Amino acid sequence: MSNLRKVFSKIYDENVRKIYRFIFLKVNSKDIAKDLTSQTFLRGWEAFKKSKVKSQKSKVEKIRNPSSFLYQIARNLVIDYYRAKGRVEIISAEYVTVADPRPDPEEAMLLQSDFNRDLNRVRQALANLKDEYQNVVIWYYLDGFSISKIAKISDKNEGAIRVMIHRALKKLKEELEE
Repeated sequence: MSNLRKVFSKIYDENVRKIYRFIFLKVNSKDIAKDLTSQTFLRGWEAFKKSKVKSQKSKVEKIRNPSSFLYQIARNLVIDYYRAKGRVEIISAEYVTVADPRPDPEEAMLLQSDFNRDLNRVRQALANLKDEYQNVVIWYYLDGFSISKIAKISDKNEGAIRVMIHRALKKLKEELEE
């Protein structure tokens, strides 16, 4: 079992930042992105253990590409998050506390920097794209995945991925020019 932990630890180290960034760009909340990233790796670990344990009763498929598998889990968790978000429960105001909405001075200074303004503009433009366009832009340009790896993750052929990247960039440019 300790060998399994070492192997999965290496997978974790190689993918945690990419998975977090992918999720963060989808949900735009650090806390939610941390939670969903944690759930992604927890589910990945459980599946990884099952796929490595040889059992005659178990018909668990072997995980061939752990990175792609983790992205699939992350995508599904983001979808589940937005589904659950649509089913909001109303609670009494007496149980709610309101935090001070003003940012602290350090945060206010950071928010005013040109870099952060540009980053927020790009993040907002990216959020306005279709889900599949967001995915290919993140995977290709931020994570540096090859066309073939993106094709495996999204279960499409490489030509379709190339076209999708081209269309996504065109749409992103239009969003940024508005």
